[in-house]
Amino acid sequence: MALLLAPMEGLLDFTLRDALTRVGGLDRCVSEFIRVTDAVLPERAYVRVIPELRQGSRTSAGVPVRAQLLGSDPICLADNAAFLATLGPAGIDLNFGCPAKVVNRHGGGAALLQEPELVHRIVREVRRAVPTDMPVSAKMRLGFHDDAQAEDCARAIAEAGADELVVHARTKADGYRPPAYWERIADVKACVGIPVVANGEIWTVADARRCIEVSGCTDLMLGRGIVADPGLALAILADQGLTPGSAAPTWDTLQPVLWQFWTLVQTRIEPRARTGRMKQWLNYLRRRYPQADIAYQALRTVTDSRQMTDWMQTHLTALHPQDRLAA
Repeated sequence: MALLLAPMEGLLDFTLRDALTRVGGLDRCVSEFIRVTDAVLPERAYVRVIPELRQGSRTSAGVPVRAQLLGSDPICLADNAAFLATLGPAGIDLNFGCPAKVVNRHGGGAALLQEPELVHRIVREVRRAVPTDMPVSAKMRLGFHDDAQAEDCARAIAEAGADELVVHARTKADGYRPPAYWERIADVKACVGIPVVANGEIWTVADARRCIEVSGCTDLMLGRGIVADPGLALAILADQGLTPGSAAPTWDTLQPVLWQFWTLVQTRIEPRARTGRMKQWLNYLRRRYPQADIAYQALRTVTDSRQMTDWMQTHLTALHPQDRLAA
């Protein structure tokens, strides 16, 4: 069983990848998409989104990070993939699932699922452009307006040479509204000969168990569920009998991870966005931890990083002494 951390633009960036992989249970991450239009991007554009490229394409906890590209021009994507491959990512992923209107309006993301032949050309050209030992994967939704072409797109991806396919079990029209149609992942899996990873609406161990049963997939990609419950991957592994069982992170054991996250945000994120990133994660954590709701309510109007640091140092009682001094 492999558990992957999803790419989610505006949420699961390198700061949260760092934090969640510290908790444990994840086998691989996929970066947020890097948009490719009409030119080969410079190295700094890739490193900005995936600073892990500077450390062997791994998070601080040693979990590999695969780089995701988004675009609609097969040749330009291939040229960028070839350059990106020289930077040493843990693989290259292709985005056929982004539902954002601004992306779809320019023919990228989930909009490509209306053209299986173009999907095929993109994967084929990227596969040809990178070394044979570098994994090339793809992430798709079930379709754009509906799921009528889900199998066609999956076959296009597999036959073009992809090594793995992640299927988010909703269409673009579905957005992020529940439910996720895991049974359609089973249909997709049945028509291709490459590994298929199930994604969508996995919030709990029970969800994971049911998704595995319905989709027929043993590999899962976790997104908002693990942001809300950082111990979810560990709990799934224990439930599947793959680990002897690890205690779920308590609020006290999570506090040093929150502090490390905040420290990284302060050093690597532009000042005006810093407090928002902390509040964004606390807002998700409220689903699992009552203490996170207390923190969120106390900090939701705070816009000054120093004020947020002061509050955290005072109220995160499980911080190590050196963490308090560091601020």
